[in-house]
Amino acid sequence: MSVLVIQVPPRLRLTARPAGGEAASAMRVAAEFPFVLSADGTSVAGTGRAAPALLPKADRLLVVLADADVSWHRVLVPKAPAARLRAALAGLMEEALLDDDDAVHFALAPDAVPGQPGWVAVMHRPWLTATLAELARHGLQVDTVLPGAAPTAPGMPASGHFSVDTHGADEDAGVPAGSEAGVGGDSLPTLALASADGVACLRLSGGLARALLPATEPPATVVWTATPAAAGAAERWLGGPVQVRSDAERALQASQSAWNLRQFELTPRHRGTLALRDAAHRFLSREWRPVRWGLVACLALQVVGINVWAWQQRSAIEQRRQSMVQLLQGSHPQVRAVLDAPLQMARETERLRAAAGRPGDGDLEVLLAAAALAWPDGQGPVQTLRFEAGRLTLSAADWDDNRLKQFRERLRPAGFAAELTEGRVTLTRAAAPSAGRA
Repeated sequence: MSVLVIQVPPRLRLTARPAGGEAASAMRVAAEFPFVLSADGTSVAGTGRAAPALLPKADRLLVVLADADVSWHRVLVPKAPAARLRAALAGLMEEALLDDDDAVHFALAPDAVPGQPGWVAVMHRPWLTATLAELARHGLQVDTVLPGAAPTAPGMPASGHFSVDTHGADEDAGVPAGSEAGVGGDSLPTLALASADGVACLRLSGGLARALLPATEPPATVVWTATPAAAGAAERWLGGPVQVRSDAERALQASQSAWNLRQFELTPRHRGTLALRDAAHRFLSREWRPVRWGLVACLALQVVGINVWAWQQRSAIEQRRQSMVQLLQGSHPQVRAVLDAPLQMARETERLRAAAGRPGDGDLEVLLAAAALAWPDGQGPVQTLRFEAGRLTLSAADWDDNRLKQFRERLRPAGFAAELTEGRVTLTRAAAPSAGRA
C-alpha cells in the first residue's frame, strides 16, 4: 500500500507579515509542497516538491505539519458530550490562548480519557482549513493530519531534532530566506525537543535552549537527530554525535503516529466510507501481513480441497458408470454401443420378458390382478374397463372418498397408484423415486 506524506511548510509568523496584510498572510497557502512517497509506509521511495496538482498519486494521503505550527497543552479533559466537547475545550483554555476562539483548532490525544489529564494540540484554524481546502480543490483527499513531533509517553526517552528551514515558506511570501524576518533568521539550526512535558521549538542562539534542556530531560536520555544541513552545527552545540535523519525520513516516521489532528469541525465527512477505507488500509498494512498470508493459505487449502474432493467424486462416478456398462454388456452381449446403460438395460430386459411370454408390470393381467386384490369392500363388480399401455381405466361412478382411499392404500404396497377422474379410476404403476444420474 503506497503512502504519500505531504509536508506543509511552516506558517508565516507575525514578523514575516507584510504591512497591512496580516490577515492575508495568515491565510496564505504555499504554492508548492514537499512530499515523501513510500511504497510500504516504512521506507522512502521518492521525494520532491510540487504544486498540489502535480503531486504523485498514492493509496493513502497524509499531511504532516511543521513543529512550530502546533502548540501543546496539558489539561484535564472535560467530561462533556462529543457534540459539546470542542466548546468545553475552548472555555477551559480561553485564558491560555492568545487568539480568538474562531481562530484556533483543537485536537485531543488518541488516548485522552474524560476527567483525566491529557494532551490537547492547538493550531491556527483558518490557515489549516485553507491548506486542506487547497489540497481538496486539486482532488487530494487527506486521510490524516499529523504533527511533526508529539509529546512522548511518560518513561519514554525524549527526542531532539535539529533542522534548518528548507521549505522556502518565506520565499513564497516574498521574504528573503535568512533575513531577520525569516523562519531561519540566523545561521544556527532550530531545535524541536519532544518530551513528556510537551514539544518546544527553540533557536540555538542565546542561552534559552541550553537553559531549558536540563530541566526537560538529561542529555543522556534524549535521542538526538539532525538533518544533514544542521548536523555539523548541532554536534558543535551539543558537544556530541547526532543521528543524521533527513526531512523525508522524519516525515515518514511521523506518519506512524497514532495522532490525527482532523477532529471536531475538520473531521472528514462520509465517516462510514472513511472508516471502511481506514480498515482496508490497516488490513493492508505491514502489521497485518501474517493475517493476509493466513487468509491466502486458508483460501488456497479450500480451493485445493474442493478440487481434490471433486476429482474423487468424478472418479467414483466414472467407476459406477463403468460398472453399469460392464453389467449391461455381460448380461446382453449383443449390445455393442453403450449410450445410456440403465435405459438400454431396461429395454433389453423388457425384450427378454416379452420373448419369454411373461407379463410385465404394465400388462393387462398384472393390472387386473392388482385391481382385484385392492378392490374396495362391498363394491360391486366393475361395469366397464379400458386398457392402454400401462394404464387400466375402470368405471367408478358411485365411489366416494373413503373407497378411493381404501383402494389406494391397498395398491400402494404393490407399487401401484390410482386416480379418480369423472367417475373413472385409472390404475398405473407408481413412479419410482427419481435417482440422480451421472
